[in-house]
Amino acid sequence: MHFKRMDKPGDYIKTSATEFLKLTAAGLVAEAFDLYIAPGFRHHNVHFKGDAGSLKEAMEESARMLPGKELEIRFAIHEDNRVAVYSKVSISPGEPGIALVHFFRFVDDKIVELWDLTQAPPDEMVNENGMF
Repeated sequence: MHFKRMDKPGDYIKTSATEFLKLTAAGLVAEAFDLYIAPGFRHHNVHFKGDAGSLKEAMEESARMLPGKELEIRFAIHEDNRVAVYSKVSISPGEPGIALVHFFRFVDDKIVELWDLTQAPPDEMVNENGMF
């Protein structure tokens, strides 16, 4: 049975990108990969090999090692087949959080490529507006 999507394609991939991040942050890494990752997926995180299996394994380990991790998505932007998501990740309650930006590229509604950038807060914040 095939269901017709009622949302715009851009809205669909933007939702897919944010749901992928929410699921992985919640420790539901296998589900996130099954739902959203395309065959032949590649990523650009410099700490892990560039294939889906390596990133999935790293995300599963992160979920085990940091069960109190919280993700707060601040905003997502869609353009053509790409989505950018700006988030705050807190490893434990009360800590200031890390700024995290993910860039996704989609083909046929699946994630085929992913980039991520992080910024930890400095010891002394000069900017009165903060990172968030």
